[in-house]
Parts: sequence; C-alpha cells; structure tokens
Amino acid sequence: MVQQSEISGLLDCALKLADAAARISLSHFRTRDLAADNKAATGFDPVTIADREAERAMRQLLADLRPKDAILGEEFDVKTGTSGLTWILDPIDGTRAFMSGTPTWGTLIACCTADGPLLGVIDQPHTGERFIGTPDGAHLAHRGTTTPMTAAATTDLSQAILFSTFPEIGSPAERAAFTRVAERARLVRYGMDCYAYGLLAMGQIDLVIEAGLNAYDIAAPVAVIEAAGGIVTDWQGGPVWQGGQALAAATPELHAAALALLNRPDT
Repeated sequence: MVQQSEISGLLDCALKLADAAARISLSHFRTRDLAADNKAATGFDPVTIADREAERAMRQLLADLRPKDAILGEEFDVKTGTSGLTWILDPIDGTRAFMSGTPTWGTLIACCTADGPLLGVIDQPHTGERFIGTPDGAHLAHRGTTTPMTAAATTDLSQAILFSTFPEIGSPAERAAFTRVAERARLVRYGMDCYAYGLLAMGQIDLVIEAGLNAYDIAAPVAVIEAAGGIVTDWQGGPVWQGGQALAAATPELHAAALALLNRPDT
C-alpha cells in the first residue's frame, strides 16, 4: 500500500515525465514536415516521431528514477516491475489534433496500483496548462500559477455541456446510446481529445462520453476528474481506468441520468 508520504515523490516524478515529453512534443508541433505512420489495419490511427520519442524519453527517465515500477505505454511493449506500481503513459493523446496543429492533444501520465490510479496528469504543453489530480485534490498549474479545480455542480441533464472526441463514438449501438444522451444535453461538442477531461475537472463542462478507449487514454483523466470531485466509470457504472467505454460526469445526478440513457434499450 502506498503511503501518503510517498505521493509527493510520485507526483514530482510525474511532473518530470511531463517536462521531458513536452520538450520533445513542442519541438515537432506545428512543423510542416511532420510525417505520420498509420498503425491501423483499416482506417487511420496515426503515430509520429513525436509520439515515439516522447514516450522513449519518459521511459528512460523512469528507468533512472523508478526502476522497479512497471510501465504501460501506447507506443512500446509493457515493462514489468516489482514495486506494485505501474506508470500508464500516452505521450500524445490526440495525435490527429497534433498533426493538425490544434492544441487539444496532451500527454497523459498516471501512476497506478492494482486497484487504480493514485495520481494523474493531463499536460498540454502548447497552452502551458497542466491538469493534476492526487489524493489531496485537483489543481491547474498554468505558467507559474496554481489554481484548485472543482467539477461543476450541474445536476440537470438539460443544462449539461457534453463532449466527445468522435461523432460516431464507436459501433452503431454505441452511437445510438450516445445520441440518447446528446439529444437531452444543452450543448454537444466534438474533437477535444484529452483536453475535454481537463475542462470537466476545472468545471467548464459537465459530461464526457467515449468508447473504445485503452488504459493509456483514460487512467490519467480518471485520477484528475475524481480528484476534482467528478465521477468516471464505464457505461455500466464500473471501473474504466483499464479502458473501454467511458462516462465522465461532474455530479452523481448527471452520471445517473446519463447512465440510464446509455443503457436504455431503443424502442
């Protein structure tokens, strides 16, 4: 079991990882000659030199600072560990946005036990925003200023702002379930990648619904949003930090309303 006294050291490590990744990602962001390989057998799932180099830099830093910890990252093989802690890394969440020059991508860093995330960081280097969640709470670090973050108090779905990355969400059934929620929300926006989770933690939006996620897409957002008082589960109300269908909500009331609609059979 991780003691409270250890959390500050783990957070310091996470911030060093974010710094290392940021130096690399910013050196490639908005460059005209950035090339992308396609990892998908069908469709388009891009990866760039920035993704690979940023993750490699974080892994090297962990080898120096936390050699006994395991690592699960998007771009390279799992590294096993003996400490009981696993670092879950996404060097660039939102590579499509990164390629397009839009600042909605970010680096995701979570430190987890077997029970889930202890702490998480959503880092957007271009805007200088770092969304941080620990057992002590959530805060936004932005260009030398630290501000506590608290999720919004919205309880009425008709007043909620809902975000998702892809309009199609996932399968046709998942799209239909999402639509049942979206039709009742006040406002629906798309294409924000991990930045949407940061906005939810700081109280700007109320819901994020996605499907087809991996652990490296959602572990850090879970830590940040829960530290800000929000709720993140799968579409059945269970844990989602290891991936799957994600429902993030600012309040229990919104979570319950969205969950009921996601699981309501079409009539």
